Amino acid sequence: MHDSFAHVTGYLATGLRDVTTDLAALDGEGWWAVVADYEGKVTCARFGDVRRAPLPAPRGPWRGPHRSAWRSSLDRDAYEDGVRRIRAYIERGDVYQANLCRVLSAPLPEGTEPDPRALAARLAEGNPAPYAATVSLPGLGVVSASPELYLSRDGDVVESRPIKGTGATVADLMEKDYAENVMIVDLVRNDLGRVAEVGSVSVPALCEVEEHPGLVHLVSTVRARLAPGAGWPELFAATFPPGSVTGAPKSSALRIIDELEPEPRGPYCGAVGWVDADRRRASLAVGIRTFWFSCGEIRFGTGAGITWGSDPRREWHETELKASRLITLASTSGSEGVT
Repeated sequence: MHDSFAHVTGYLATGLRDVTTDLAALDGEGWWAVVADYEGKVTCARFGDVRRAPLPAPRGPWRGPHRSAWRSSLDRDAYEDGVRRIRAYIERGDVYQANLCRVLSAPLPEGTEPDPRALAARLAEGNPAPYAATVSLPGLGVVSASPELYLSRDGDVVESRPIKGTGATVADLMEKDYAENVMIVDLVRNDLGRVAEVGSVSVPALCEVEEHPGLVHLVSTVRARLAPGAGWPELFAATFPPGSVTGAPKSSALRIIDELEPEPRGPYCGAVGWVDADRRRASLAVGIRTFWFSCGEIRFGTGAGITWGSDPRREWHETELKASRLITLASTSGSEGVT
C-alpha cells in the first residue's frame, strides 16, 4: 500500500501522525479519519495536514478483477432461504425487522498492488456519492461511495439520516418500505436518546425521497443534543452498529444476523468518515456501497432489510440493484452486467 492518506467528503488528509483503536482520542485534539468495522474494530488515524482538495491523482488506471471472478458469501438460494428464516423469526415475535447482507469478493489481478485512488476516481465519475471516502493506511484500504449519514456532529448537536426503502424508481417504493423506514427511525431515536439531553431528540424529516445513481431511497433525519459528559465512546456504545443495517429490536437482529451470515461484514455496514476533535465537528457515513482490500482480494457488501412483508425473490433483486453499478465499475469490463 502506498503512502497513508484520507480523502473524505472533499477533505484531503496527509501527514499521518498516529493510529489508535481508542475512541476517546476523538474527544481530544486533531483531525481524525475513522473506519469502524461492523464487528466493532475501530481504526482512528490522526493526520497533520488537512485541507479542502480533490482526490490525489492515481498512479495509473484502475485494474480490477474480471466481472466473472466475483463470488457471493450467500448465493441466491441461500439468501432467499435466509429471508424466509427471518420471516419465521418475525412470525414468532423474536424480531420486527432484520437486515440480511452478503459479501461479494474477488481476487485482485496477480501482481497488482491495489491503488485506492484509482478505484475512488472511477467511482467518483461513475457513481458520485454525498459521503464519498477513501482511506489508505498500513494494512487498511477502504473506498466508499456511501449515500447514508451515520452520525454528523456540530458541537453538542448530533444527527443521523437513516436510509430504509430502495427502488429503481419512486414508483417501485412500496408500503413496506415506508413502514420499515419509520421502524428504523424509532430505533435511531431510542439509540440517540441513551446519550441525549432529555427531550432533545427530534425528527425534522421523515421518509423523504432521495435520488442516487441508478436508484432511489427513503431517508429520514433524527437530531439530538448530547448530554453533558457524553463523548465518542458513549455515542458509539449507544448507536453502533447503525440501526439501518441491523434491525429492530437491535439486540435480536444482531443475534439473527450472526446466525445467518457466513462471513464478517468488516467495514461494510460499519462507519467511514472524519472527526475534527478541535472544532467538535464530524461526519461519519454508514459503510454501505463500500469496497475494501483484504488478503489479495477486493470485497464489497450488499443487503436488504427484511420484514414480514418481504418477498425473498424481491429482496435478492434489491441486493443485486444496490451492487450492480458499483461492481461493474470495479471490474475490468465495464459493459458486463451482474450475474
